[in-house]
Amino acid sequence: MSFKCGIVGLPNVGKSTLFNALIQSKKAEAGNFPFCTIDPNIGNVSVPDKRLNIISNISKSKKTINTIISFVDIAGLVKGASKGEGLGNKFLSHIREVDSIIHLTRCFESEEIQNMHKNIDPVRDIEIVETEMLLADLESIQKRLEKNKKKNLEEDQLKILNDALNCINNNIDISTLLEKHDKKKINFSRLLSLKPKIYVCNVDENSLNRGNKYTEACLKKYGKDNIVLVCAEIENQIMELDEKDRANFITESGTKNTGLNSLIKTGYKILKLETFFTSGPEESRAWTIATNTKAIKAAGVIHSDFEKGFIKVETVSYDDFVYYNGHNAAKNAGKLRLEGKDYIVKDGDILLFRFNT
Repeated sequence: MSFKCGIVGLPNVGKSTLFNALIQSKKAEAGNFPFCTIDPNIGNVSVPDKRLNIISNISKSKKTINTIISFVDIAGLVKGASKGEGLGNKFLSHIREVDSIIHLTRCFESEEIQNMHKNIDPVRDIEIVETEMLLADLESIQKRLEKNKKKNLEEDQLKILNDALNCINNNIDISTLLEKHDKKKINFSRLLSLKPKIYVCNVDENSLNRGNKYTEACLKKYGKDNIVLVCAEIENQIMELDEKDRANFITESGTKNTGLNSLIKTGYKILKLETFFTSGPEESRAWTIATNTKAIKAAGVIHSDFEKGFIKVETVSYDDFVYYNGHNAAKNAGKLRLEGKDYIVKDGDILLFRFNT
């Protein structure tokens, strides 16, 4: 299981620059004019995890395979997108395909980079995007409820759509539906406004560590748990360096984390994702699962045959695996357990599945 994050925002806020930095590529054209991006750019990135390298060294694995995150650079949105303004219809259809939304907003001043408005106001810009998504949802809900008269929707979906319509019509925060309905059924509704969101403030270099008045406005509005500060230009510089120089640059600049690491950490938290590992002489590998996933479903992430023929799973925690220097010593110390299909996999577990072929 990997997850896909769509980078959205108004034109010229730095989406393509950040995308290129995240995937360490020049795949997306970054131009100083609106709608530089038309078709979405998609890039896969290995999720950095120091634990995986340590596990691989202990197992003396021939290969080390990280789990993957996909980033999608989506065309800039403007007011009226839900009615087709700019590249609105294309933009909105691309958002439907992602698991979470990265709202990139401009929190820096520059006379060199065009701005869609006369002043810098990141909260206003985010609200423009969210309003257009809400209006697109309204149109979608109305069409689906109209079709329901001819072809009945499932009761759960009908309830979600009616609750969403009530929220939109009465100016109620639509995210309240997340507390009333099952997550899987919410996802099936494909409503844009209910997708998990990360708010990313694109700042200048001087504001990266301490923020500025624009980031303060975002923090006040959306809360610190959903906010990530990046400097897209600095990210580009970091990603162009080799690994050693990159580490030195981060230390010398006082940057605590790269934008990639910060986004992944926040994304995993918002999407409620965890990582388990498999490890042996041939390969050590990281796998992404949802929090509270049962062992039998985790087996299916690796291969459907593992899930179908599931018998048991051998599991040892990351801390015990490292402390005892591998499976054998952990087993001898009584730290390796044999669990059944209903075992809830924990973040950092190293698993070995037993299954019938």
